[in-house]
Amino acid sequence: MLNILLTGFEAFLGMKSNPTEVIVRNLDGETINGNKIIGKVLPVDFTKTSSVILEHVEEHQPSVVISLGLAAGRNRITPERIAINCMDGEADNAGNQYDGQKILEDAPDAYFSTLPIKNMVAKLQEHNLPAKISNTAGTYLCNQTMYTVRHHIETNKLNMIAGFVHIPAHHELATVNSKLPSWSVKDLEAAVKVIIGEI
Repeated sequence: MLNILLTGFEAFLGMKSNPTEVIVRNLDGETINGNKIIGKVLPVDFTKTSSVILEHVEEHQPSVVISLGLAAGRNRITPERIAINCMDGEADNAGNQYDGQKILEDAPDAYFSTLPIKNMVAKLQEHNLPAKISNTAGTYLCNQTMYTVRHHIETNKLNMIAGFVHIPAHHELATVNSKLPSWSVKDLEAAVKVIIGEI
């Protein structure tokens, strides 16, 4: 049995909820394809998120880290190919804002995902769940999370794979934004289970 650390985020940027938080809480403690799921919700705070996820990694020693993030506006599941050493974007929930600063000084410019992202996309499509590889995790907390974990793995030479997957909004968010593509939580959870099944 593998321990899989599955992370999501609290609501942010004025949104009333975040589907990744809902999914992570729902799947915490489940066993999927013989793998134990450890679900954790991360703060949307540039100064805290990295330390929080690394604390979870140290505590649970997972074989796999799958981090989920909301990509409001996307209409499909998008595993990320790469995370870059950069922080930028709107203010986080604590009011912190950055303009292109590095996540870590004297560290590599980028890290690739070590999750089987091509297999994940192929399997999702087999289940009629729209999916496509994304070539950028952005510069916000999603990117920081993936970069931090991958850097930790590489510098400590850990036998662990990790990466990031963006998911669309759930219907709750679409009810207040008529132009926002959305999925049901049930379908989003099904997609995450398919992804876990490819590990």
